[in-house]
Amino acid sequence: MSMPSHVSTDDWILIAAVSTIIYMVAMRWCMPTPKAKRSMLFAPVAGWIFLLPNAAIKGYSVSHTLYFYSCALLMFVIMLAPVAKRVAADILEQEQKPWEKVPLNTFSLYWIAVSATGCIVGMVYLWPILE
Repeated sequence: MSMPSHVSTDDWILIAAVSTIIYMVAMRWCMPTPKAKRSMLFAPVAGWIFLLPNAAIKGYSVSHTLYFYSCALLMFVIMLAPVAKRVAADILEQEQKPWEKVPLNTFSLYWIAVSATGCIVGMVYLWPILE
């Protein structure tokens, strides 16, 4: 299957909407407490409030902005969903013991670092779709 040579702005709006839904469902499933669920659900709102005006000021196209927005949300899903139970246990323990720093699970840390790197490499590789 070949990649399309160009993705339209309308397509990016749809992709961003679907990415937002995937992110919200995944984060609701991944996070163990109401506080954690709320904090993760603010990311899309923050993206719209800070990313879009910043992109407009810097003169970025809508397609580029929605590309980064979608990639950032999906990167969180890729980083957290496979290690959700481990991360949830760490978050829950940290909320129960706010006075001490709870170390994150080693496998989770490696997974998050490797998957974030892979996502960033993928974002750079797929960048020509926007051109």
